[in-house]
Amino acid sequence: MSRAVNTAWGSVAVAIAVLALKAVAWWLTGSVALFADALESVVNVAAAFAALAAVRFAALPADANHPYGHHKAEYFSAVLEGALILAAAFVILVEVWSAFSTPRTPELTWPAVAVALGATAINAVWCRHLFRRAAALRSPALKADARHLLSDVVTSAGVLAGIGLATATGLWWLDPLLAGLTALNILASGAGLVRESVGGLMDEAVAPESLARIRSTVGQAAEGAIEAHDIRSRQAGRFTFIEFHLVVPGSMTVAEAHVITDRVEAALKAELGEAVITIHVEPEGKAKHSGVVVL
Repeated sequence: MSRAVNTAWGSVAVAIAVLALKAVAWWLTGSVALFADALESVVNVAAAFAALAAVRFAALPADANHPYGHHKAEYFSAVLEGALILAAAFVILVEVWSAFSTPRTPELTWPAVAVALGATAINAVWCRHLFRRAAALRSPALKADARHLLSDVVTSAGVLAGIGLATATGLWWLDPLLAGLTALNILASGAGLVRESVGGLMDEAVAPESLARIRSTVGQAAEGAIEAHDIRSRQAGRFTFIEFHLVVPGSMTVAEAHVITDRVEAALKAELGEAVITIHVEPEGKAKHSGVVVL
């Protein structure tokens, strides 16, 4: 988890640097769209700190009050980030309405363009790194941060294009229009993050492709057993929780059944990474013939 914490600290540093650059670009141009872009970076800073707190708390070991660990803390961070994104979108829409009520054409200068492009490039590079780290560490908080940054990169590119068009054509309404589209993009991003994070808090089942990998691994590793049924699984942070019934021949000893379950657990952890596995061993009379047939 130290790698996740270090990555979260990196996100904080990047978010603060990008916010400073975007604030300078907005100050140089007076653009409503760049104001919207800078405001989203304020959310990035808050979200980065929330992700840092979440991964640090999630790293705490299991205790008497939390025997399954603190892994779900990362989902709270992701929900908070989604809520912050929605709040930022609302503030941007208010500013868009004000801009349409009081028209003004932004002043686009090369220094402002350079600053805005620099901020977008930094976000793009860190976003790619963050997606890789989130996948490797299976961190919902880092994944939420990466998705938000991706949305920010796309938004920033569109904003710069819109401001360029507004300056070149004199069509002032292109600036607040792009700001409004930015707000809608942010709303979609925030809603998606909230939905995914709530799914994690509600013990949503693993993705179908992950369940297929679990079934295949059990089928290949449980040699000597008859079948596995009632397989259930869920994701909590970087941990996958799996439980199922393993049917063995009635004449098999406890020690022999234990060897099979150990082999299955080792195979699942090798396939999925960190996992908590519960296996209930049953005699052949309990077979349902509707589960995983052991190969």
